[in-house]
Amino acid sequence: KRHQSDRFHRVSDSWRAPRGIDSRVRRRFKGTIPQPSIGYRNNKKTRDLLPSGFKKFRVFNVEELEVLLMHNRVYAAEIAHNVSQKKRKEIVDRA
Repeated sequence: KRHQSDRFHRVSDSWRAPRGIDSRVRRRFKGTIPQPSIGYRNNKKTRDLLPSGFKKFRVFNVEELEVLLMHNRVYAAEIAHNVSQKKRKEIVDRA
């Protein structure tokens, strides 16, 4: 989480490196938020996997689901949040 994103609404949550000359976070003082470093990266084999062992693939319509049928051992379909009930039903019936 970005430094001081909990204090100000104008500061978004997405990480930005602190650049201030007197910044406590940049100077890594005790008690400040941890900064991302290379050690936070996940294992390459399991990086994008879901707990089920599949990778996520967002689907918006039935045609995109057809593409997924060739790779059904690797990817799992996830219906996008902005798909209507009617299209959702078609996608689920096809799957």
